[in-house]
Amino acid sequence: MNPPGEDNGIQYPATAASLVRCGRTPSVPFCIALDDGTELRVDRLLRVLPGKRIVGEGGWQGRRVLAKLFISADSAQHAAREMQGVQAMQAAALPTPELLLSSRLHAGGHAVLSEFLIDAKSLSDEWEALQHLPSSHVLQEQCLQSAFALLGQMHAAGLIHEDVHLSNFLRHAGRLYVIDGDAVHTVSGNGRQTLANLALLLAQLPVSWDGQQGRLISFYSGPVYKADELAKAVQQARQKRLKKFLSKTGRNCTQFLVRQTTGEFVAMLRTEADWLSLLLESKDRLVDEGHKYKDGGTCSVARVGFSGHELVIKRYNLKSVLHALSRACRPSRAWHSWRAGHMLLHLGIATPAPLALCEERIGPIRRRAFLVNAFCPGENLLEHLSPEVPPGEAEAHSLLTLFDALRVMRISHGDLKANNLLWHNGRVVVIDLDGMRWHASLAGWQRAWRRDRARFLANWPETSVLYRWLDEHLA
Repeated sequence: MNPPGEDNGIQYPATAASLVRCGRTPSVPFCIALDDGTELRVDRLLRVLPGKRIVGEGGWQGRRVLAKLFISADSAQHAAREMQGVQAMQAAALPTPELLLSSRLHAGGHAVLSEFLIDAKSLSDEWEALQHLPSSHVLQEQCLQSAFALLGQMHAAGLIHEDVHLSNFLRHAGRLYVIDGDAVHTVSGNGRQTLANLALLLAQLPVSWDGQQGRLISFYSGPVYKADELAKAVQQARQKRLKKFLSKTGRNCTQFLVRQTTGEFVAMLRTEADWLSLLLESKDRLVDEGHKYKDGGTCSVARVGFSGHELVIKRYNLKSVLHALSRACRPSRAWHSWRAGHMLLHLGIATPAPLALCEERIGPIRRRAFLVNAFCPGENLLEHLSPEVPPGEAEAHSLLTLFDALRVMRISHGDLKANNLLWHNGRVVVIDLDGMRWHASLAGWQRAWRRDRARFLANWPETSVLYRWLDEHLA
């Protein structure tokens, strides 16, 4: 590590004001002066909230540090909250990275520096690596149990973590740490806060874990709650999280890049934006030249290869003037599919990743639309399942898990043909989400589910073994 002032590749001396001007893309490495006369170098960005906060890995006084730079006008308040949360965890002897420094930045703003846990791995990364396993597998339970144990310790100490999720737990040298002091607060009231906090962590697990909550709660040493009140709190947390997440799919944020002009509306995954922007410049040609799955009046679907990615592009056509007028002032089917795909992934339900959405517009008037999804090579269930025998153990478990998740979240598909369910990597994958709907009322979902169920069963003869098995096992 070169000391400050040497030729160490630092691109520019930064200030809070210059970092605000950089938006989401400050160049790294950069150095920034602290009010105590020392200098911080940031080498790698971990998270950027434009104009508010930058989190990165860097060097300070010969140590590797996690740096939180608060650069907004109210930076003092946010830095103080971060400090108070970390100090509260330290006072309760909870494992959290060592706090090294809280300082004003030399030209405005504040910094909080803590120990950087080299080679630490978040529980979210561990969990992602276990998603191929059957639901509630023992390895998944082992991944989760330490998080529930640590959350129980927090609650027993009178603290809650308002942003409790698996990415805020880090495994380092065999020990689990909790991070993000800004979200840690003292509990007040009659215990409803700890109930909601526990429910928030449970709500982030797939619905298939609902029946296994008792196993996870056995590792939790906080207050005791009745099963029915915990289940209600988990469902409320799920609904709230989903509503908040879906609001992000149509606006600029960490996950999504959104551009809107008088001629088009575009949303895409921010991490894939460079090559997706190039793809959208040639979207018509790619659909016309790709391998066609469908080429009808209202929709053209093609499999294409682009920039090393296997994709499916759906173009929603306008077959007539009347059809164009009917679609002009309401969200496109591509928009519904975009949101539905991200909704399913958010809930842990397998579906090809929605990568980009493009709506052609004339001011507020919508014209054609395009949806770009990752390609799934799975075999559809009409081909994969034999009508002469019940589904295999893995298929049966995946089917029932899928339908149970849709039931709990009151989601209907709208066109539940066996062709719209694929078998891939040991899971049922849901496709063709144009008609998918998240129902506010139980009665509305029940009506839609009866239609979905009837449509799914209609894929096989009523006299077949498979039909009878499905009719018996599907609610």
